Amino acid sequence: MNKGIYKIAGMLCIITVMNSCKDHGNEYHSITDKIEAESKHYQGTSITSDVYIDKMNTIEITENGITFLIPNRKQEIKSFACTECHRKPLAQMQSKDDLKKAHWGMKLNHANAMTMNCITCHNADNMDYLQSLTHTEIDFNKSYKLCSQCHQQEFKDWTGGAHGKRIESWAPPRASMTCVNCHDPHAPSFKSKWPERYNTQKINERK
Repeated sequence: MNKGIYKIAGMLCIITVMNSCKDHGNEYHSITDKIEAESKHYQGTSITSDVYIDKMNTIEITENGITFLIPNRKQEIKSFACTECHRKPLAQMQSKDDLKKAHWGMKLNHANAMTMNCITCHNADNMDYLQSLTHTEIDFNKSYKLCSQCHQQEFKDWTGGAHGKRIESWAPPRASMTCVNCHDPHAPSFKSKWPERYNTQKINERK
């Protein structure tokens, strides 16, 4: 008698499990199985942001295994290369001639003076390039490599798309602003602003 009951109970369990795996005529053992099965023939989306960025001067980079586009920074240097002027020590270059005062008014407000000065980031031997803390040459288009030395978490978030701004569209291909498109590298902090808030006094005055 007991064997018969166990046999019937076992059969009911098998039927229940089989029915629970069925989903609209297809059999899946888990939601993961369903996603994997139905995504095998997925060809991707036809939506693209190419039409918005095809006239922009961008370069392709790959960081943290992620490939995306960034603005071509060097295209902004339209008149002279840095070494057109920076061929002598700064003390010898100072002049009363207004044409040679391009950067004399610039102030570094990025870190303590004991921590950072001009040649912390600029390559004193070749001003057409930047340099890392280990004196590795860095192209101006990849200045974000300088920022990542101290701002690792922000850099990781930026490569993943969680920090910074997308250009034009969220559709692929991804094009993103870099650190220096939003932050002045010489004074990167944004000015403090009062938060927007609901002004009940003004609302009452308008009644």
